[in-house]
Amino acid sequence: MTVSLTPYITLEGNAKEAIQFYEKALGAEVLSIITYGEMPDSPSDDLKNLVAHAMIKVDEAELMFSDSPGSPIKKGNQVTICISTNDVEKSKQIFEALRQNGQVNMPLEKTSFSPAFGDVTDKFGVTFQIYTEGQK
Repeated sequence: MTVSLTPYITLEGNAKEAIQFYEKALGAEVLSIITYGEMPDSPSDDLKNLVAHAMIKVDEAELMFSDSPGSPIKKGNQVTICISTNDVEKSKQIFEALRQNGQVNMPLEKTSFSPAFGDVTDKFGVTFQIYTEGQK
């Protein structure tokens, strides 16, 4: 089992521009970009070109990105921490521990891109995305 923590940057429609900027400014390598239009449950046509999920690599570090689909981002919530595991039970354990005296923003559940994904803000106001790699 592995666990990794990655900064996750959410922007309001300009994630592609930010990725291009970091490519040049930091010498980043783009590992993947998936738009909302490429997702199985694609939202409206006006959102199809926005970034649903992207990952870049700067030396040994990774950054993740997405565009918020239509809703403004509350100040302070632009950067969250994505905790990735390859074990559903470990993801459940982490999610349950972080939700104690915190707030569940999205329940931990199976999605089109993960066997267990959820979003929780802990009691200190830090928001975590719990992402499980592996079989969908």
